[in-house]
Amino acid sequence: MAIELLTPEAVFVTALERRLGAPAERLRTSSPGDRRHVLLGRTMAALETLLDGRRPDADLPLDLAGRSAWDRAVLEGVGVLAWGEIASYGAVARRIGRAGAARAVGGAVGRNPIGLLVPCHRVVAADGSLGGYGGDWWGDRDQRLGIKRDLLALEGHAGPWAGR
Repeated sequence: MAIELLTPEAVFVTALERRLGAPAERLRTSSPGDRRHVLLGRTMAALETLLDGRRPDADLPLDLAGRSAWDRAVLEGVGVLAWGEIASYGAVARRIGRAGAARAVGGAVGRNPIGLLVPCHRVVAADGSLGGYGGDWWGDRDQRLGIKRDLLALEGHAGPWAGR
């Protein structure tokens, strides 16, 4: 299973085929009883719930294979942030036993391949500003920060960044 945000379908399919080493036709599931089909339904329901501003209650398995050990550690540390909880990059670094590695945490969350499911939008700068959001996967910095603002607002946050 894979999701992306604001990625053209052809680009998404090409990247998915390269990652999984199979043509897209073989990756599709058509049987409602198939495990992948069930997981896709649960994932879609969780995403719809999240984007409706409600806490998803699905516990979805996440595949971080192909990520470096560092990125996996950071994303697992971010993954335990509860709905509506905000942490600084430095707090995440301390949480994973790497105090002083806030900048490196920022790099890892910027490479997050499943941003809505590993909630890196909940990680902000120590001064309470937004910091960054995502790498260069879409739009410019302000557009990406707009997405982060919107996701935080869905979770009830109106921090110092609100309205910017």
